[in-house]
Parts: sequence; C-alpha cells; structure tokens
Amino acid sequence: MTVTYQHRRPLPLLSTQQIQALQPNLADVVEYRKSGLSLNHIIGCPLECSYCVRHLFKNFEMKTPRALMTDEEAVALLTGHKYFRRHRTPIQLFNRATDPMLPVVKGHTFNVLRLLDEQGLKNHVLVITRWRVSEEDCAVLNSFRNITLTVLVTHSGITDRRIEPVDSAIAATSLKTLYQHAERYRTILYWRPIVPGLNDTDEHIARALELSEHAHATVFTGLFYRDEIAAYYDANGVPEPYEATARRKIMPEIAEKRILEAFHRAADSDAPWGPLFRKTSCGVAYAHGQADYNGHYGIADLCDICPKKQLELCAGAFTRPDTAEVEKQARALGATGPIDITDRAIMVEGLDEPPRYYLQHGFGYQCHDRTKPHRLRRHGRAEIGWKNEESTP
Repeated sequence: MTVTYQHRRPLPLLSTQQIQALQPNLADVVEYRKSGLSLNHIIGCPLECSYCVRHLFKNFEMKTPRALMTDEEAVALLTGHKYFRRHRTPIQLFNRATDPMLPVVKGHTFNVLRLLDEQGLKNHVLVITRWRVSEEDCAVLNSFRNITLTVLVTHSGITDRRIEPVDSAIAATSLKTLYQHAERYRTILYWRPIVPGLNDTDEHIARALELSEHAHATVFTGLFYRDEIAAYYDANGVPEPYEATARRKIMPEIAEKRILEAFHRAADSDAPWGPLFRKTSCGVAYAHGQADYNGHYGIADLCDICPKKQLELCAGAFTRPDTAEVEKQARALGATGPIDITDRAIMVEGLDEPPRYYLQHGFGYQCHDRTKPHRLRRHGRAEIGWKNEESTP
C-alpha cells in the first residue's frame, strides 16, 4: 500500500543574505558525525531545551524553523558528498538544529525519507525526536521499502522547566505509539541526557526501565556540556550540572553503575541487561538484527552488557582491516605520523572527526585519534566523574 503524507506547504527559504549571516558550520547542511552523515537544511526550533547543541551554532534564539534549500537540493548534496557510500554510510536527519517531528518540519522529514527511499538506498537512516508521533505518522514511516529506518525517541524525565521545558510525557507517548505500530522501521528509547542529581533517582531509573519495554532497544548516555552551553546556564540562572565543561559527553561512573544494577536480569544468562546499550549504533544495529556498523566489538569493556546473540553477530562481522589498505586510505585523507591497527581500533594522527568516521564506517572498525586516547571503561566519554585509569591503545 502506498502511503502519502499531505503536509503544510514547504517552509520559507532563507535568503542568500540571511544564510551568509549564519555561522559557517550551520550553513553547511551536511556534517559527518559518529552516527553518520547528518543532513540539516532545516534550522530553528521552539522547544528550548537548555542543553541543546544549537548553542554551539549560535542560533538558539531562532525559534521558527526555516529552510536553507529545498529537500531535493539537500538530498542531492548528501548523496553526492565525498564521504557518502551507497548502502553503507549511516544517515541522520535534522538532529542538529531542529526536531524532525515538529508539525512544520515533519513534512520535510517524510519527503527526505521518500527521496532517499526512491533511490533504492539500504543505508541506515536515523530520525531523532522528542516530539509527538501519531499513528498516521507511523503509517508513513512504515511505507518506506528500502532504507533501514530507525526512530530514536529522546526521553530524559527532567522536570525542571528551566532546563527542559518539554514534558517528557510527550516522548513517552510517542515511544509507545511508535513501538506499537512498528513494521518496517524500528524504535529506540534514547534515554538522555542523564545527569546525576537531576534525573538519576531510583524513580527516574524505574521509569526508564518501564519505558524500555516499549522499544526495540534502549540507549543511555550523558550530557554534552560545552562552554557555550555553560555560558547560557550562567546567563539564565540555570543550575550548572558540573564544575567544568568537556569535549566529550559526561556520564559519571556512579550513574552508569546504578543504571546497570537496575537493568540487570539475574536469571537471563543470554541477555543479562536486556537490549540495553551504551552507544547509539549498537542499539540501532541490534534493533535491525545487524552487526554494529561502528565496529565497537573491538572495545570489549564497551560490549560487556550486550546480549549474547548480538555479541556473536558482531563477532562474525568483525574483521581486522588490511594494513596496506588502511594506510592507503588514511594517507589519502591526510593522516600524519604512524598508523597502527590494534585489536581495538585503527590509530591515526592528523585527521579530524569526519575522515576518521569515514574510515570507521568503511572498515567497520573503530578509528581513534592517538592524541585523544579512549580510557578503559569510559567508552569515549569525558573524564569527569571517573577515577584516573591508564589509557588504552
């Protein structure tokens, strides 16, 4: 059955002058992030979550969504991007500057999904929302035949309206609706950001455990707390969650420990924590019955909570890449210094995140910057809230 979505007319396009006034990285609509090439030609959001990454792009005050270009132009840029691989490169939609399920935005979301699907692409496509999803929306999401679609529902349980004005009950309802009607897509409980003293009480954890029964997998993670966000907190009298900011997400050890204790199922030896994951790609891959496309299997201390069957699936797909081919591709991307391949990751120097992610998704093997070591058990998180331990190669 063909399902079409009749949405409001397309959002107004910003003028050339207006686009030129934006931060350059905001005007660049395709960005390579760890979970994939991110397409963001719609900017502006009224939800006002205080910790939003829009602070980094200096457009937090832009509350009304606007388009930088047409959907067709944006998709052409995405699929023509130098880092895009058909059927392989994961894709994210509108996860940087708006919410894809806002009433004035979701028509564009569905149109982009349709444009990708009509190209016969099998790529993972991630849609992340905390807004309302209806049964009719689910019918549209089920209509795509080719893309590997996942809807991740952000739920925090934060009740302090200075920090998160959006009632988490909206996300909880959307999650249940999505899970109930899922056929061709999968849905994830995206439990974030978890902040000690704010939303990590026994009641918060119990609520997340309850909601996890209405998702194909659950991913939990901490707060992305940069200087720009801290400045907003300070200027607006919002209680600051940490004394320092960090380049990586902050997820303290004690918070993770309490979560794992609550989710542990002593009687289930094959999946002692159920479908609970530390990383987005791990949860997405599990939900679709695939191996993790980010190659996390090499990080044994990261995978120690994964279901046994998922570990076996990832192990079967995990192959140490050819040294000569890694050297060739990394040098072509601008790598400097020695290039090593350990049991955990490809180690490089001189490459920013986008080319490292390109290598990572191409080889299905982690690719790390030697100058920014990943610490044991921190899984690429900030050091805040963790005991000092030796770095791992």
